[in-house]
Amino acid sequence: MTDLPFDGAISRFLHEEAPKSIRKAIEKADKDTVLSESYPYRREMKHKAYKGEMKGLQRQLVRMQADLKETGKRLVVIYEGRDAAGKGGTIDATDENLNPRVATVVALAKPSDREATQWYFQRYVDWLPAAGEIVLLDRSWYNRGVVEHVFGFCTPGQREHFFEQLPSFENMLVDEGIVLVKLWLNVGRAEQLRRFLARESDPLKQWKLSWIDVEGLKKWDEYSAAIKETLGRSHTPHAPWTVIRSDDKKRARIAAIQTVLHAIDYSGKDENLIGTPDPAICGTPDLWDV
Repeated sequence: MTDLPFDGAISRFLHEEAPKSIRKAIEKADKDTVLSESYPYRREMKHKAYKGEMKGLQRQLVRMQADLKETGKRLVVIYEGRDAAGKGGTIDATDENLNPRVATVVALAKPSDREATQWYFQRYVDWLPAAGEIVLLDRSWYNRGVVEHVFGFCTPGQREHFFEQLPSFENMLVDEGIVLVKLWLNVGRAEQLRRFLARESDPLKQWKLSWIDVEGLKKWDEYSAAIKETLGRSHTPHAPWTVIRSDDKKRARIAAIQTVLHAIDYSGKDENLIGTPDPAICGTPDLWDV
């Protein structure tokens, strides 16, 4: 049997440190049960219904890509959220049928020693799209607002400087003609832990776990405070957030793709086919739920 990563730290947290209500919710649920009591649906979306909606959305994504290539438009989509909120799966669903010469997924590692001394936004600027390109950011400059702050990887002064420069930086991107879409995927505490447990027990997914994930389980409240402040300070008219409750991955992926498609004009756009993102799970930061 394959050893569990971090000496079974996720399982140990479930049995020894997780709130009793969280532990009971996980133990009683089947695989299709939505664990968050505040989530508007009790069961996950049926696979057949999901595939039916996704088929049309995938065709619209391909149309959008073709138009961007033809017209030279530029698109940046930021995918942020708690660990295990479904960022990677949502990006995969968006990128599934896109041409890799046009669409690039960017997931930057820890800054190098040199990068750590640069202007904070500098290494992200290097990855901004040229004409006709799409960039999907798997995490972004918002690391400074949340993860770096929670784990003490930046000073309070550095974080405050980030928030001071942030509106101007994003405004410059939009003024330059880049279409900027910011998605915050939010997952409940019980569902996050259930997804970590699934990763821990699956040898093919254990690589997704890190020390940050393990320690972050103990910092739920600190994360919540940092997220609330970050969303409040960075939700602006020129660069608004769309919050998507992702306790059900299928519904979240559909809402995310719909949001991206609605954000940009392109030849062949079919508003009726795209549909309206479900307002029960997709909206402004007011929808965010700890």
